Amino acid sequence: MGREPKPAHSVEDGPKLTSGCDTNLLRRAPKRRLDNIPTGWYDASMDDVRSSKRPVAPARQKLLDAALSLVRTKGYASTTVDDICAAAGVTKGAFFHHFNQKEALGVAAADYWSEMTGAFFEAAPYHKHKDPLDRVLGYIDFRKAILTGKVSEFTCLVGTMVQEVYETCPAIREACDASISGHAAKAEADIDEAIKRHGIYAKTTARSLALHTQAVLQGAFILAKAKGDAAVAGESIDHLRRYIELLFQSAKRKAKERS
Repeated sequence: MGREPKPAHSVEDGPKLTSGCDTNLLRRAPKRRLDNIPTGWYDASMDDVRSSKRPVAPARQKLLDAALSLVRTKGYASTTVDDICAAAGVTKGAFFHHFNQKEALGVAAADYWSEMTGAFFEAAPYHKHKDPLDRVLGYIDFRKAILTGKVSEFTCLVGTMVQEVYETCPAIREACDASISGHAAKAEADIDEAIKRHGIYAKTTARSLALHTQAVLQGAFILAKAKGDAAVAGESIDHLRRYIELLFQSAKRKAKERS
């Protein structure tokens, strides 16, 4: 990873953590790519993804992994720096060596989430379909198939965080938006190709439909949390699949009627 950065704070002089957000993080945060995916954390597969990525300072990665797990279970506001350090097995001094405040960890966790899940979805089997509509529907089927384990294990880190901090912490909101928009951008490419090949029965754009898939998925996660069960999320994804099928089937029927 290169030379370790010098600690910005010690345990004694570390900055006080408040519920607010340092808006300067918006200027300091690195530019984020919009081609990564904000889905649930699929632990078994993620272990392989982690091992294939570029080296990360061990303490920093432990902190990020702990944040991903705790925030999805307890929420961002209820997860303290002490909680994260305890779960990661590192000292508070190590935390401030890598992050000058909790919000900085939130931004880094969103980026880390995008990187890990982006690699996970990049290797998914639905990409092998030649027909772009099959890829779109295959993606939706894949999203349903990975609704496994506890609710906190398949729900979305960035979706959870942005619901809490969209107004109070612009830096985290921006990082979450980049992650969600990045997922939509991946889906948009296949949807756009499917529209060009098959047509679509709606006055919409590929981007709008791609964002709608994310709205359904994030809403499905909220319902799963409310019900404490993945079944309701799976049913919502089934409705999404039928909706997209109807859009393209209606377009084909309309084309036949014209001919």
